[in-house]
Amino acid sequence: MLVITRRPSESIVIRDDIIVTVVSVRGDKVRLGIEAPKEITVHRKEVYEAIRRSEKPA
Repeated sequence: MLVITRRPSESIVIRDDIIVTVVSVRGDKVRLGIEAPKEITVHRKEVYEAIRRSEKPA
């Protein structure tokens, strides 16, 4: 895992086409903005896991 420090309005770039920007930090919560091409889906981890569970055949 890569661990980095960013301040509000600072970003990281993943590949050439995904930008993650720190929008704000309030207490123990961090708001992130994610720019990605429309063909790339972006989900919170718990939502992604629920989708994966629902796709598995019974």
